[in-house]
Amino acid sequence: MAAALPVAGCATTPAAGPTEAASATTAPATASPAATPPDHPHHRLTELERRYDARLGVYALATGTGTTIAHRADERFAFCSTFKGLAAAAVLHANPLSHLDTVVRYTEHDLMKSSAITRRHVATGMTIRQLCDAAVRYSDGTAGNLLLRDLGGPARLTAYLRGLGDPVTRMDRIEPDIVTAIPGDPRDTTSPRAIGADYQQIVLGDALPPDKRAFLRGLLERNATGAGARRVRAGVPKGWTVADKTGTGDYGTLNDIALVWPPGSAPLVISIMSSKATRDAAYDQALIAEAAAYVVATLT
Repeated sequence: MAAALPVAGCATTPAAGPTEAASATTAPATASPAATPPDHPHHRLTELERRYDARLGVYALATGTGTTIAHRADERFAFCSTFKGLAAAAVLHANPLSHLDTVVRYTEHDLMKSSAITRRHVATGMTIRQLCDAAVRYSDGTAGNLLLRDLGGPARLTAYLRGLGDPVTRMDRIEPDIVTAIPGDPRDTTSPRAIGADYQQIVLGDALPPDKRAFLRGLLERNATGAGARRVRAGVPKGWTVADKTGTGDYGTLNDIALVWPPGSAPLVISIMSSKATRDAAYDQALIAEAAAYVVATLT
């Protein structure tokens, strides 16, 4: 995996032995806007950036053909709550499956604002299984922090990702600090390509054994956040299977990292990240949905 570089270019790249459909949309990553056709990803995705006044990062892979779409794919974005799927994977990797039944105790002092699930169970504690469910499906901030605590802290998650071959993603802090998303701040950031590859490994690859992988995929497929329904899922045809984790932060930051299964076809990896210039910028869920719809139409 390439290290993060500030590349604003956009390209569609076919696998070796390109098909007619793949080669028809191929252009060099360094091609200028004037040298690319109007329907090239560079134009379509920069138009979305212009319309929504946002910076948009996209990395998408058709796993069956190897064709990719990349736009600002190696630029850094704050990952916000998308870390929670990775944290769950790291906890699963570090422990036997029976660890899911371990009860974790916490106090009112541990509760974050976005803690609808953990807030109900302060008196009894929650199992690791329940914390994974709360963090991944409901994006419960306290649950995410407790998974990091079980793992040994943010640096341990970074170390796990380095073990996956990801030299880019770095976890420095916990909730609520990770959502500050200050432009130029490298803390708690990743690139669309890096985090997309991470999710590909933990959900589609062999980074986890089959039983743990199935557990994590089930959580991602049953995403229960309202944001999940309005981002990649809103840009995917009905009847397709989607497993995803969203993230939201200051500076209009909206992210969605998804694995998408078209009926009868190999899955797609769709990693979409975005940000804006001002801290209180409006959130445009449709930006992510439209980018996802374009990616799906291009790769299938």
